[in-house]
Amino acid sequence: MADRIDIHHHFFAQEYRDAMGANAQRPEIRNWTVERTLEEMDKNGVGTAMLSLSPPGIHRGTRDETKKLARAINEHAAKLRSSAHAARFGHFASIPMPHVDDAIAEIAYAMDTLKSDGVQLMTSYGNRWPGHPDFDPVFAELNRRKAVVFIHPLEPDCCAGLIGWVPPVLAEFTQDTTRCVFSLLFSGTLARCPDIRFIFCHGGASVPILAGRATVTGLTRAFAEKIPNGMDHELKKLYYDVALAANKPALAALFTYVPVSQILLGSDYPFGTSTDGIKGLEEFGVKPGDLDAIYRGNALRLVPRLGKKT
Repeated sequence: MADRIDIHHHFFAQEYRDAMGANAQRPEIRNWTVERTLEEMDKNGVGTAMLSLSPPGIHRGTRDETKKLARAINEHAAKLRSSAHAARFGHFASIPMPHVDDAIAEIAYAMDTLKSDGVQLMTSYGNRWPGHPDFDPVFAELNRRKAVVFIHPLEPDCCAGLIGWVPPVLAEFTQDTTRCVFSLLFSGTLARCPDIRFIFCHGGASVPILAGRATVTGLTRAFAEKIPNGMDHELKKLYYDVALAANKPALAALFTYVPVSQILLGSDYPFGTSTDGIKGLEEFGVKPGDLDAIYRGNALRLVPRLGKKT
């Protein structure tokens, strides 16, 4: 298959590298180029990569710095999509969270003027997670637009360096995905914004496992006002990519909990590759028709424009 869609693929505009500090010196980031990206895609039959930012995100500076950085990154992505490689890329726009008014303004510019395919958020902003009521206006606007929203984890401020010898990409990134999903669920944001198509990374972290625990402990009943349709209804309609999670234990939990229609191919390039996801899914024994949906069909439902490229 030469037309796979990688829903989780990072790019590094120079403006972002300049703002990343020490992170920019990581070999994967320092050595990133568009040419290497295309080589990785071609090697794995990826026709289109959906571009987004890796951590730490753009929210560490002042309000004005965050606003300007979001605009610069989004315009860089728009130019990349209008280049000779336009048919190869989609883009989730960065928005200057946690500044609500600026975020709503950038959503309009990115989606209406730059024609981005959706919006990217991070799993937390300081000591607030996306379900915080401060962010309700942002989600109301995204719901009005029926937007695709890709949410990427990071090391949250609450737990940075909590266990110094444990890599945060293993422990804290995954746990912040879980915190983020449950913040949206128990705040009522998922039920209140049914037209947002959310994508979460890395097989949903521990969400497929913990959903059953919440049911057993009676939390669904306790939060019935916020989750009127039930927890499973809200969590099973989310989308989950398999980036860095295409191993048997993670896939077993994910496939047991959500339908194939909600699972997407992701690489987390340049920190992972599409090879990992493809190999893991095929070794897990996913049926050919289901693989076609995961590799392409499910993503096309989210971003139909990709199917019209020549």
